[in-house]
Amino acid sequence: MALPLLWLGGAALGAAFIADAKQKQRQLTLDRRLGRAPKAPEGKRVSPLAPSVLHLGEVKVTPPPGALVCCFVFGVIEHTGIWLGDDTLVELHGSGLIRPVSSKRFLAGRTGSRIFVACDHQHRPLIGESVLARAQQAIYRYRDYDLFDNNCHRFVWYCLTGEELSISSFDKFNRLLASHFAQAIYWDEADIAKGY
Repeated sequence: MALPLLWLGGAALGAAFIADAKQKQRQLTLDRRLGRAPKAPEGKRVSPLAPSVLHLGEVKVTPPPGALVCCFVFGVIEHTGIWLGDDTLVELHGSGLIRPVSSKRFLAGRTGSRIFVACDHQHRPLIGESVLARAQQAIYRYRDYDLFDNNCHRFVWYCLTGEELSISSFDKFNRLLASHFAQAIYWDEADIAKGY
């Protein structure tokens, strides 16, 4: 008798959490429209809108060539890459090969069905000066892949800055991006159909 009550209580808490998260996203979307959303990182909160399966996707952004993109890997970690245009992006694969892939291939084998673009508070994609050139030059080269030391975040950071830096987590990646761009990082859903 107690087990079904626990399940019911857990389901109610889960539903309340989801409803609260969606309400916060709606408020953030409104704040961004009205110009009240954080422009700069605020303390530990460098990414007010993180990629999420709960992401409402009310505003979709067309990724220009050189945009920083990500998706989920089994809801535990994020996988990052660089948008090249024409439904193609470059990623560091787990084999160590840097390769161009379609958005469909980027998402294949991962839990997410959406790609997100790193943007500022006004939905403008954040792009570095040489990111596209570095990403294109790296295609079909190999890196000594390591999940915590030489991963996709490190590759994207290299494309953005030309600097090799160990980046062990998506959170650390966001902190570096926020510092580099002097912006709060908003991960808006990509409008892939228009991303040419």
